[in-house]
Amino acid sequence: MIHPYTQLDVFTEVALRGNPLAVVHEADDLSDAQMQAFARWTNLSETTFLLRPTDLAADYHVRIFTPARELPFAGHPTLGSCHAWLERGGAPRHADELVQQCGVGLVRIRRDTPSARLAFAAPALRRSGAVEPAVIEQIVRSLRIEASAVKASQWVDNGPGWVAVMLGSRDELLALKPDFAAMRGLALGVIAPWVAPGAQAQFEVRAFIPDASGYEDPVTGSLNAGLAQWLIGAGLAPSRYVASQGTALGRAGRVHVQRDGETIWVGGASVSCVKGQVEF
Repeated sequence: MIHPYTQLDVFTEVALRGNPLAVVHEADDLSDAQMQAFARWTNLSETTFLLRPTDLAADYHVRIFTPARELPFAGHPTLGSCHAWLERGGAPRHADELVQQCGVGLVRIRRDTPSARLAFAAPALRRSGAVEPAVIEQIVRSLRIEASAVKASQWVDNGPGWVAVMLGSRDELLALKPDFAAMRGLALGVIAPWVAPGAQAQFEVRAFIPDASGYEDPVTGSLNAGLAQWLIGAGLAPSRYVASQGTALGRAGRVHVQRDGETIWVGGASVSCVKGQVEF
């Protein structure tokens, strides 16, 4: 079985500076086991598989796998898969907006014509609200910081299980050396304001994922979606801002956030790096 294949860099306009994604096209004939095995082999944070939609309202269907499990939703796989689908000749029903079918249901994606960026409508949070004191204690241990360093916190789970805290400064955030073993299952997002004169973004973000031995995700759409819903809703961020992510890993990810009415859009650029075929 030979399938078209694309590997992209997402949330960047410059290849090798964002978050990589592998996309397998025309994957309807692949089994769950084959998808998981291939995602394990690529060893990227996510690998996606494009299928024909089963919902008549959708333009395409995507399944999203980490090396260890399937996710119902993730942000950079959403934007990268849409980019790859369009680049391979996908024809959306509407020129300016697409509909993706995935584990959380239908996700709207719009195209910004001047910038060529794609943006997805942030899905509803599965869990929000205050973070329990015991979880805050675990987060503080995991980040190796004092409790007083946490300026705000919130559950922002839209599928992957995100819980988030805000620190006081970008320097504090970039200095973190987390203890992944102490996270014990917490998908942890950390954000801090970037207030230096001439700063390229309003916030810096880091995402820590405790799967297997634990890793830091370079640029994370689902986390930024949850953060935006929290921060804008609480008046902690303007209705339009840019978040930087990946600095600690030598990347230069940029996530563009905008509230339009009741919808929060999370967007960024994507660059195709590898195009070819993969044989199963």
